[in-house]
Amino acid sequence: MAFNKTKIIATLGPATSDIDMMYELIKAGVNVFRINFSHSSHEDAEKLIQNVRSLNEKHDLNVALLADLQGPKLRIGNVEEGAVLAPGDILTFTNTKKEGNAKEVYMNYQLFPKDVKKGERILLDDGKLVLEITETNSQDTVKAKVIQGGPLKSKKGVNLPNTKISLPCLTEKDLADLKVALKHEVEWIGLSFVRSPEDVKELRRIIDENNAPSRIISKIEKPEAVVEIDGIIEATDAIMVARGDLGVEVPMQGVPLIQKMIVNKCHKTARPVVIATQMMESMIESMTPTRAEVNDVANSVLDGADAVMLSGETSVGKYPLHVIRAMSKIISHVEESGQVQTKEENPPRYRNDRFITDSICYNASKIADQVGASAILTMTFSGYTGFKISSHRPKTNIIVFTANRSILNMLSLIWGVRGFYYDKMVSTDSTFADVKRIVREKGLVSEGDMVIKIASMPIFESGMTNMLKISQID
Repeated sequence: MAFNKTKIIATLGPATSDIDMMYELIKAGVNVFRINFSHSSHEDAEKLIQNVRSLNEKHDLNVALLADLQGPKLRIGNVEEGAVLAPGDILTFTNTKKEGNAKEVYMNYQLFPKDVKKGERILLDDGKLVLEITETNSQDTVKAKVIQGGPLKSKKGVNLPNTKISLPCLTEKDLADLKVALKHEVEWIGLSFVRSPEDVKELRRIIDENNAPSRIISKIEKPEAVVEIDGIIEATDAIMVARGDLGVEVPMQGVPLIQKMIVNKCHKTARPVVIATQMMESMIESMTPTRAEVNDVANSVLDGADAVMLSGETSVGKYPLHVIRAMSKIISHVEESGQVQTKEENPPRYRNDRFITDSICYNASKIADQVGASAILTMTFSGYTGFKISSHRPKTNIIVFTANRSILNMLSLIWGVRGFYYDKMVSTDSTFADVKRIVREKGLVSEGDMVIKIASMPIFESGMTNMLKISQID
C-alpha cells in the first residue's frame, strides 16, 4: 500500500464503480472515496458505500467515505445541439421547462427572476459564457445580453457572483441525499456553497438529531464564504477549497492567495483542509498530467493541505489508476524533501478545557522533531489528538490507536495520520507495550528507534491526554 502524509480523495463514478478497481485505487494511494450526489442516485450511492465498507472489512483497511451534497447549484436545462451565443445577443431565461436554443433557455431555479437585478452578471459553464442582465419581470423571465460568447451546452452550471440568492444551503434534494448518508454513517459530509456559519450549524443540527458520527467538510466556493471564513472554520470540522466555482465567483487571480490564506487559518485551528478541482484535469483524456498540474499538486502539498481531491479524473476519466499513481508519486517526492511545514508555530495560548491536551500535542510534535523520533503513538476516543498533532505538521508519522471503527475511518482524511484498531484498555503500561509491539510487527519502527507516546492516565477512564513519554524501541 502506498502511504503518504498528504491524503488523496478520489471521486467514484462510472469509471471506478467496480469493486476490483476500487481496491486497485486504494493500493495506489486513495485514502477517501467521494460520492458526488450531484450525479449519484440513492441506489448507486448505497452500492458504492457497501463496496467500500466490504473492502475495509475484507482487507483490514480504514478508507473513509465523503458524501458530497449538491447544494443550491443553479443549472440551465437541455439545449439543442449546435447553439452558439455571440457578443451582443439577447438570451431569455425562463421558468417554463422546454428545450433551449440560442434565444431562450430553461433555468432550474424558480426564484431566479425575483432574486436578480438589472446590471448583474450571469456566468455559464464555469465562466466560459458571460452575460449581463438587461431586464427581469420578477416572475418568470429574465433577459440578458451576451458579453462573452461561445457554445451554449445542456445542463451547464450557472454562477451569479453579484446576486444574493434566496435558496437555502440545504435543498430538498440535499435533505433526501443526507438521509442516505446518515443512515449509512458516512464519515464525512460535504456541504456545498456554504455562505455563513449558520449553514454549517443547520447541517450539524440534523446530524446530531440523527445521532450520526458524520463530520462536516464546508466547501468554500462563494465570495460570502471567504468574507465569513473565520466563523465557518470555527463552526465546521474541515474545509474544502473548491476552486472550480470559487474561481468563477471571485476574480480568478485571487484564488491562489485565498487558498493559502485558508490553509494557514486551518492549521492554526487544527481543522483539516482539502484542495479540490482541476488538479489533474487533463488526465481525464491523457495518460500523463501537464507540468502545470504537477506544480499545482506539489504546491498544495508544500502549503500543507491535508488532502488533495480528484473529481472527473477518477469518476469519468479514461485513466483513473494512472491518475492516482501520478498524484501519489508527486506527493511522495515533495514530502521526501522535508519542506512541508506550517507557516508559523501555533502553541496553545489560552487555558481552556483542552489546554493540557493541546500543550501535550504541541510539545509531542516539537520533541518528535528534536529527537528524530520515528513515530508519535497516541490513543484516541474522539479523534481529537489526531487532529491536533497533525495540525503542527511534525516530520514523523502520527500513529493513532482507537476502539472506534468510525473514528478510525474518519482519520484517513487527516494529514500524516495512520490509524489502527485497538480495544484493550487495561493499564497505560500494558497498552503501550501492546502498541509498541504492533508498530514493530507492522514494520513502522525498528529496534533502536525513538518514539513519543502520549495518552491519558489512567487510560481506562478515557479522559483528557495528560502524559507524554519518550522511549526507545527494543
